[in-house]
Amino acid sequence: MNKNDTESNSETSLNKRLLNKNNSSDTIKSNSHGMSNNISISKQDNFSIITTNSTSDNNLKKYFGEKDSGNVCLLLFLYVLQGIPLGLAGAVPLILQQYGHVTYKEQAFFSLVFWPFSFKLLWAPIVDATYWRHMGWRKSWLIPVQYCIGGLMLLLSLNVENLVFNAASSWSSLFILTSVFFLLNVLAATQDIAVDGWALTMLSRKNVGLASTCNSIGQTAGYFLGNIFFLALESSDFCNKYLRSVPSSKGLMTFSDFLQFWGLFFIISTTLVWILKKEKPHFPRQTSQNVVNNIKNLYYTLWDIIKLPHIKSYIIICLTMKIGFSAADSVTGLKLMDAGVSKEKLAFLAVPLIPLQILFPLIINKYSNTDKPINLILKAFPYRLLIGGIFALLVWWTTQIAQYHNPPQFSTFYYFVLFLAYALHQVASYSMYVAIMAFHAKISDPRVGGTYMTLLNTLTNFGGNWPSTLALAIVESLNLRHCPGLSYLSSPLKYWLYCSNSNNSTVNYDDNNILSNRSLHEKIATSYVNKFCQECYTFLDGYYVESILCIFIGFLWLKWKKNKFQSLQNVPLAMWRVTSGKIEK
Repeated sequence: MNKNDTESNSETSLNKRLLNKNNSSDTIKSNSHGMSNNISISKQDNFSIITTNSTSDNNLKKYFGEKDSGNVCLLLFLYVLQGIPLGLAGAVPLILQQYGHVTYKEQAFFSLVFWPFSFKLLWAPIVDATYWRHMGWRKSWLIPVQYCIGGLMLLLSLNVENLVFNAASSWSSLFILTSVFFLLNVLAATQDIAVDGWALTMLSRKNVGLASTCNSIGQTAGYFLGNIFFLALESSDFCNKYLRSVPSSKGLMTFSDFLQFWGLFFIISTTLVWILKKEKPHFPRQTSQNVVNNIKNLYYTLWDIIKLPHIKSYIIICLTMKIGFSAADSVTGLKLMDAGVSKEKLAFLAVPLIPLQILFPLIINKYSNTDKPINLILKAFPYRLLIGGIFALLVWWTTQIAQYHNPPQFSTFYYFVLFLAYALHQVASYSMYVAIMAFHAKISDPRVGGTYMTLLNTLTNFGGNWPSTLALAIVESLNLRHCPGLSYLSSPLKYWLYCSNSNNSTVNYDDNNILSNRSLHEKIATSYVNKFCQECYTFLDGYYVESILCIFIGFLWLKWKKNKFQSLQNVPLAMWRVTSGKIEK
């Protein structure tokens, strides 16, 4: 049977769901370590332009209708819940940097928790096609997944402080912390699939486009609660200054308290949704063979898209385009914290930018919604690279201020400059983001629009995730050092080879050691090198080296791929179409 002739209800649902879904910002999502780490969601889905009729009447029932007023509120609530674990995952790197004193390689390992939303397309067909009829099509996944999120939060709350404080000294603590948050984000991505699908049948046809608005507002609110709100309550400085009359060494709420509260909240609210909200009996016909065929058809469609010649070229562009931004996006915030800027101040920098995040896509839309949206990407690209240089100068300035004040004291003017740089970064990032989404909307085959769009956005998102993880992993290895005893150790590579794994142990030169250990000469040599490793000092931080390299690589990429990237917007739409695994001529 021809798979294109057997389009299933499940595939139709997935395509509709994804095509109607508005995407949260990808510029900040996976880079929860950097300047842009605090309010937008680490997630990448689809882009669609939704228009709704405005009204001056604020009554929900009059605006949405008698039935949809409650459904809209429920969708908002479910998306808020989804944003909580995402916000918490974005807060953990800042907490690890302040309390855990972890290395940047360990931060790189934790950054893997932001990857699940890049790959949820891999299991979305399974979530869409399988269910337990007695519970409901979407509730079959939503209810168990939210129970698991609540249970994991409660379990993590029992020992989260110890895991954070021991992350630098104990690999097992870091591994457990990373594994739990990775699983939380896998569950949040699965919950997202289920809620997106439920919105199509929960809302009336005239209001189904509001699912995108609910997604954007709900997730932003949830991320705010899990990130900025949590960091404020957890900070003793913030609470003593604004919320307390009697100072204390702790915030109003610990990490453990916050996890306990939201774990119980997830379990109680999920139970209420299960009992009180009835899902419409809108089930696709399901047999075991149909389920298998439906899932297979969706994966076949993905493979057909990937095989298109122009998609192959675009995949290379997507996976390499953001290398030049990786140092600025993923390392800057942590370096500012190292220099003395508090995690709360970094988090609150994002609050005034919320209106910009809401309005700027609408402003830039007239420039991106054209036949040639890639032109806007290429115009914003060099400016975003240069902003990486501005970030490096800001970090240097911050370290200079910190040298003369202990503890560091930063003026209002300093924070204004920091905010201005962050705002410029957001403008460049959003310009590229909106234009990329417009290009995806333009080239996607409408017959498999959801699958097509999600694949493209998954590639774009992963193209930002892996450079950020790599930038964190290698930044310390790029430190330029001066070693008075052994000059050749000043080379970053040689220092890493000889000093990074040294145990700085001494050698006992007695006769028993000579008789019992054949590798004495090797130990003497190791001890000799370790002595000079301890005397080495860094004269140029690897962050500055990495920033220069990223900017250089970015401009090289622009020269290498600019013409090819620009030419893709001139490819006839028929060449982007998929039919029976062949390009439509």
